[in-house]
Amino acid sequence: MSSTANRVIKNTGFLYAKMGITMFISLYTTRLILNSLGASDFGIFNIVGGAIAMLGFLNAAMASATQRFMSYSEGEGNKEKQKSIFNVSFILHLGISCVVGIALLIAGYFFFNGILNIPADRIFAAKVVYGSLIVSTMFTVMTVPYDAAMNAHENMKYYAIVGVFESFLKLAVAFACVYTTFDKLIVYGSLMACIPLITLTIMRVYCHRHYEECMIAPRRYWNKGLMREMTSFAGWNFIGSLMSIVSNYGMGIVLNHFFGTLLNAAQGIANQISGQLMVFSNTMLKALSPVIFKSKGSRNDSLMQKATFLGCKYAYLMLALFAIPFILEAPFILKIWLNTIPDWAVVFCQLQLLRSVIEQLTVSIGTMISAQGQIKQYSIYKSILGIMPILFTAVFYYFKYPPYTMYIIWIFCGGIMGGYMSLYYANHLCKTKYLDYFKSVFFPCIVPTILSVFIGYIVQQLYIECFFRLCLIIALTTTILFLCYWLTSSKEEQILIKGLIKKICIQIKLKK
Repeated sequence: MSSTANRVIKNTGFLYAKMGITMFISLYTTRLILNSLGASDFGIFNIVGGAIAMLGFLNAAMASATQRFMSYSEGEGNKEKQKSIFNVSFILHLGISCVVGIALLIAGYFFFNGILNIPADRIFAAKVVYGSLIVSTMFTVMTVPYDAAMNAHENMKYYAIVGVFESFLKLAVAFACVYTTFDKLIVYGSLMACIPLITLTIMRVYCHRHYEECMIAPRRYWNKGLMREMTSFAGWNFIGSLMSIVSNYGMGIVLNHFFGTLLNAAQGIANQISGQLMVFSNTMLKALSPVIFKSKGSRNDSLMQKATFLGCKYAYLMLALFAIPFILEAPFILKIWLNTIPDWAVVFCQLQLLRSVIEQLTVSIGTMISAQGQIKQYSIYKSILGIMPILFTAVFYYFKYPPYTMYIIWIFCGGIMGGYMSLYYANHLCKTKYLDYFKSVFFPCIVPTILSVFIGYIVQQLYIECFFRLCLIIALTTTILFLCYWLTSSKEEQILIKGLIKKICIQIKLKK
């Protein structure tokens, strides 16, 4: 597993270098936009143009279907099959983009005629943002085969470069909104929709020049059987991904309907914080996913399970390192970051991070289930769990429950029930033992978390709210998590960690 581990470490290094730059740019950009637009317009963008923020997730989720076939065939060593997979995928996603565009146009009619609670003088601006979203979405879906090819080749260096470029484009958009004399919401929504078009065009050009399988020749590489297989897999995968997006976006609509745009601003802040902190775990998972698919393609089920458990465990650790201090010190951190804190933003941030942390416990298991191919039932049940929070939240809001109720429902349906569903199908389809999961992932994650939260709570009782207390909590919780993880790690994992630290030290010496 040493060559695989080295590859994962190298790719993770590229992605973390990108993350270190983009994270601070993104947080500063949010501060500029919130101050420039104001809480109400910021809330409008998050409810109307919020799906733009979901495009990256939709793109990655749909790309995983094509990536599964491309990585699987690369594990088999079949280059001709990869060309067929790319061409079939290109035709498939061209059709999906048209369906998505029509569906969004139809949905827009209902959104702006009774569903969304938007001030009358901001309806036109909201429609412009929504129209930009439709165009951007269609182009994003069409570039899924290229994203899959990049993932299958594990070319994370490219993602790092383009990711940094994309962050600077978003910063430029933020400055444009600050200094423009036109309607700031229209300018922001339109320019933000253009960014995916620019970055995805670069991706297409790069793939055609560097990967031999990325050639558009559907007549030559058409495979009817492969089309049927990929359509079935991509269809069920798309439904599961779509329901997850509908859940996230739908919850924003429900919140808007009962409480207005100001609460959407608070939700937007919570999503921004959660999204930025999850970059740490998502970065590692992006480098690990091709290993899981290729392991299945080469019939190495043992490596596939090891990689899956490793993904769950360290995705949880990487998010918990930042989420635990943030949950404990959310009021102070938001006070430093934002000039004006929207109502309910603190509670929303805390509960959203708690939800994300719980979901990391089984985050890689869905990838393992996808790798083995039989995802129909799994996708159906996950889709049902994705829709349930919207229905339950609407009912609870109707009976005057507080705004944070939606996060409690989300945690139960998505985190707890969704995690159980993933474990059940991993056991049923991949023969993964429950005991192996609890020994390798659950207990090594939960015990350090309880200790960290307990120590952090004691520090809160001993010191008043200040920067020193924040630093002390970060230092103590980080130390406890790392120490507990090291003591519960296997010898193989300890060797990997030592190797990573050694490589970092060598690079630092060379730079000196």
